[in-house]
Amino acid sequence: MRKQAATRQSDVLKVLKKHDKPMTAYAILDKMKLAEPALAAPTIYRTLAALTEQGRAHKLESLKAFVPCRCDHAASVPVLAVCEECGTVEEHDGSPLLPKLKALSAQSAFQATRHIVEIHGRCQACAT
Repeated sequence: MRKQAATRQSDVLKVLKKHDKPMTAYAILDKMKLAEPALAAPTIYRTLAALTEQGRAHKLESLKAFVPCRCDHAASVPVLAVCEECGTVEEHDGSPLLPKLKALSAQSAFQATRHIVEIHGRCQACAT
């Protein structure tokens, strides 16, 4: 029996929230297949697309992986700080960046559908 979209989204978010590092769609699928062996990759990709569209999860484009949203930024910019050593991701509210990003986009008549900023480096624990 097929699960409803809201239930599937909740299940995927639970998996993401249990892990402190970004997860690929296939890593999520592997975890969920333990309980649902017939689950297929397209279902996970559709669910992740819906969650990112809703702002409940973020896709780290550089890693092709996902993290749950941990901030409230309906009209903001998530800033994700990715530690290249340990893999942790910290989410920050980039509200002050939004007017500047809109102005930059407007210079070339580009209309952004979403904003997300990735910063790669080393977290405090790995830098010491």
